[in-house]
Amino acid sequence: MPRDLGDVLHYFLPEPESDSDEVRAAPGPMDTAGRGAELPAALPLLALPVADRDVVRAALVWNLAVEVARLGGRVSLVTRLSPDTTLLWPEAGRGPLGTEVVHTPADDIATLHCAALDIAVARAADARDGGIVLVCLPPEWLRPAGPESTLLRWFLLFSTVDRRDLMDTYAHAKFLLCSNRDACVGVTIHGARRIADAERAFGQLADVASRHLDRTPVSYGLLVDDLHVYRAIVARRPIGLEHPQSPAARALRDVAQLLLEDARKSAIV
Repeated sequence: MPRDLGDVLHYFLPEPESDSDEVRAAPGPMDTAGRGAELPAALPLLALPVADRDVVRAALVWNLAVEVARLGGRVSLVTRLSPDTTLLWPEAGRGPLGTEVVHTPADDIATLHCAALDIAVARAADARDGGIVLVCLPPEWLRPAGPESTLLRWFLLFSTVDRRDLMDTYAHAKFLLCSNRDACVGVTIHGARRIADAERAFGQLADVASRHLDRTPVSYGLLVDDLHVYRAIVARRPIGLEHPQSPAARALRDVAQLLLEDARKSAIV
């Protein structure tokens, strides 16, 4: 999926205002050629590194899950169960628009992958319009000593435009791309005040990866710095439902659209 941020900026341009705030209906099984005619054996697994106390990134992941559901996708969010993570996520079970949260005891990637794969197989049966299983794991698990590092093959890394954050993101991307030639590593820039800042940050990341790794991460757009993000975190309500016309809600929907489109074309488990 050779895509850079410049290829997806059109997703983030202002849209004409509509007379209704209704969520657009996702295409049905017969709206696109062939899609929905045959159910996948399992939904794709998308791994997202989130530190135990990273409230902002956890909120972004959960809000992306809700946006995938708004677009018609079947989505489950799988996290490891620990005392440090219980405050990051909603309670287990079904949430807004059918978004599912599953907490599972796991001490390593292999255990978490096994639990997520069970969910991916079970939920594929009612995912005629596609879907994703979001697998959240501690960033330090991206550097295990054993072969478990290759179990998860589709990753989304979040980065701000801060230089140190970009360096950390590059380090994770380098490890993943070098340890598994089949890995697909995506990056979403968040917290940017301007599109140009996000584009510049991703360009730097992609340029270094191209020169040193001969591979580049995939751009999954940007999430703008918006006060509504923090208000939604405090309220523990999805941004797309609490403030549907905010820049943050539109950006989340656009990133979710990119993820769902790639999930529908992929069988990465």
